[in-house]
Amino acid sequence: MNVFTETFDIGDGRMVTIETGKMARQADGAVLVRMGKCAVFATVVSAKEPRPGADFFPLSVDYQEKFASAGRIPGGFFRRESRLSDYEVLISRLVDRTIRPLFPDGYINDTQVNAWLLSNDTEVMPDTLVALAASAALTISNIPFQGPISEVRVAKIDGEYVLNPSKTQLAEATLDIIVGATAKDVMMVEGECHEVSETELVEAIRIGHEAIKLQCDAQLRLAAQCGKEKREVLPVPQDETLLARIIEFGKQRTYEVAAAALSKKERSEQFGAIETEFVELLKSELPEGEEALSSETLKFVDTYFHDLQKKVVRDMILDERKRLDGRQLDEIRPISVEIDLFESPHGCALFTRGETQSITSVTLGTKLDELMLDKAEGIEFQKFILHYNFPGFSTGEVKPNRGPGRREVGHGNLAMRSLKQVLPTDEDNPYTIRVVSDILESNGSSSMATVCAGSLALMDAGVKMKKAVSGIAMGLITEDNRFAVLSDILGDEDHLGDMDFKVTGTADGICGIQMDLKIDGLPYEVLIQALEQARQGRLHILGKMNEVIATPRSDYKPHAPRIVKILVPRDMIGAIIGPGGKIIQEMQRETNTVINIEEKNNMGEVLISSANLEAIEAALKRIKAIVAIPEVGEVYEGVVKTIMEFGAFVEFMPGKDGLLHISEISHQRLPSMDGVMQEGDHVTVKLIGVDPKNGKFKLSKKALEAPPPGMENRPPRDNRDRPPRSDNRPPRNDNRPPRR
Repeated sequence: MNVFTETFDIGDGRMVTIETGKMARQADGAVLVRMGKCAVFATVVSAKEPRPGADFFPLSVDYQEKFASAGRIPGGFFRRESRLSDYEVLISRLVDRTIRPLFPDGYINDTQVNAWLLSNDTEVMPDTLVALAASAALTISNIPFQGPISEVRVAKIDGEYVLNPSKTQLAEATLDIIVGATAKDVMMVEGECHEVSETELVEAIRIGHEAIKLQCDAQLRLAAQCGKEKREVLPVPQDETLLARIIEFGKQRTYEVAAAALSKKERSEQFGAIETEFVELLKSELPEGEEALSSETLKFVDTYFHDLQKKVVRDMILDERKRLDGRQLDEIRPISVEIDLFESPHGCALFTRGETQSITSVTLGTKLDELMLDKAEGIEFQKFILHYNFPGFSTGEVKPNRGPGRREVGHGNLAMRSLKQVLPTDEDNPYTIRVVSDILESNGSSSMATVCAGSLALMDAGVKMKKAVSGIAMGLITEDNRFAVLSDILGDEDHLGDMDFKVTGTADGICGIQMDLKIDGLPYEVLIQALEQARQGRLHILGKMNEVIATPRSDYKPHAPRIVKILVPRDMIGAIIGPGGKIIQEMQRETNTVINIEEKNNMGEVLISSANLEAIEAALKRIKAIVAIPEVGEVYEGVVKTIMEFGAFVEFMPGKDGLLHISEISHQRLPSMDGVMQEGDHVTVKLIGVDPKNGKFKLSKKALEAPPPGMENRPPRDNRDRPPRSDNRPPRNDNRPPRR
């Protein structure tokens, strides 16, 4: 068994090792990547033959965290790893988006990348190592992958750029992006920022790319030791005669449709009509006895018409600076904004931009509504949740309603990370917030419509956002030395173009970014122009949004839950909860509130929530009474809890009992407690003292009553004059045995 390794320094003396030859030797490629205690294992397998009839590259990338990697057993009923979590899906997407463009045209063999986290390190982020492992496995295999690639995280911490920071360092970052690239070109960028400038973002991408070049060199050195010869990829079959006929028949007509500034549906129908007419022409030329065209011919026709449309539209944009819907390159589609559409949601907004529309709602919940994430490294709770839904009718299609796909998860995550930057801090926001974006129409940039609608709905709900956030999707058409940067791209411009570059932010800076390239190379000069054009578009959209609502509502909707937060001494948490939760459950039941208690910073944080302010005040009063410190001399309303021979125990404050001695009930001497009081009686008492030995409280009722006539000046019983003891007492017997 031959084992091959390659080691390199990722920075600051942190070593990364790539190893192959020991594990999963029947896979086409398998590597183990280690950094610190973190170990990521990746395998790749590709079918020997193309998938019959496929017109796309069937690639799947799956990353999974084994719970054993952190010494944990999964939660849930089955206690085993199951479907990928959203977190794992997002990492899988990062790898997929970077490697997919690097397979040759015509390679349609089923290909699968599997990556596992086998050992967890609490300070090492595994996501970037997954791409390195996947690329290394592909590079040493015989699969025709035109890499290698790698990914690095770039963060800005205390004004300095840091490569692949630790989890502790990342908590202080103002910029957090992942860059995916080959040694030559940047392929993918995704991340979040605290309103950074375009210049800062470009510099972070540059730094990340330089680090990736070193990682690509390490993979090539490993491949030189053990790499396999790449498979031959057969050229894509062509029918040059048919292609020439289609160009002659449809080029001018395709241009006329593209230049007519039609709606998405009309344009699609007219493009389809041209192709249908050509197919009918071919059928009319069939030899006698043949009634149908071969499937191969129909596939050629469909492919060539698609290529013709792409060529015509791209040339129209590059040569005439004219877009499919007639806009200028930097022009934004018409925008319509509505808020407060319905009476029951806590906040809602309808955002329409051209033929893309999102209806977004906001729901305010309590701590009990937080999202629990069961990850290998431990359980986490998330109090800001954003869900993005993309039903089939939004594009006029019939599609079964199933769970969210990877695209929905990715788009929702981008919107969530963007809006999160402007939310109030946890100290200022006691709510769990759920935002749901349902796409009603889609013709490009529905994720950016979600950002805009989400910002509007949060303001409509009264959430104290720091600023409004908008988003815009940029496109790129490039050929030879010509290029055109497009603002607010349509779906067709995304499909036919070379770049999908989404940028979100406030008026003061960038909050989120997601970029995918379909070409080799993006000059930084073009990237800078795209970012500046995106900034202008973002400001235009913000202006339209601010015309409807520019700042959050001064108060929440009347039917929204209210949450009051108070801090109590940590040692009083038990008193509020009571034995077995008796006191807190009784309070919640009697006041119709929800009460949550959590220990934070050596204090108890109590959250009281209800849609009824009076109910909150009632619960708040009872909690304050529990945590209040009784003061000697103060008067309290109490309840008799227990009757004893020597007096009664009275609960004069919630959770606090004191002794009302029989001698403190009345100025008159009481022979016994019979008939004086009953359990449950309400009584007004005064706190007259605290026993220094045991801290027990002494109560008095008579101290609040005027003494009867003749007793006004009578001293307390313990200080009255007593007769002197008789001196005629018998002497003490000193010979008595001691007491046992």
